Amino acid sequence: MYLFLSMILSAILGFALLMMGPVVGGLIAFGIVVGSIFRGLYLLSEIHKGLAVLPEEEKTEEPPHQNHMKNAVAYKKYLEEKNG
Repeated sequence: MYLFLSMILSAILGFALLMMGPVVGGLIAFGIVVGSIFRGLYLLSEIHKGLAVLPEEEKTEEPPHQNHMKNAVAYKKYLEEKNG
């Protein structure tokens, strides 16, 4: 339903821009398209900043062949709590 409503409103907006002429309607349409692109890029940047947080590696006293996980100490604590 929202998609159909969006299509109808877009058609009405397009018709109104067409009636304003190529200069005024073109400028408004350009502003709408470029503003939407910039807003989308800003939101993608914010999402990327939120997802890019990775846990820091912790130093362990185990041999390198056993330290295959980025956070081996936390995983061992989890396993101890789960089994204990």
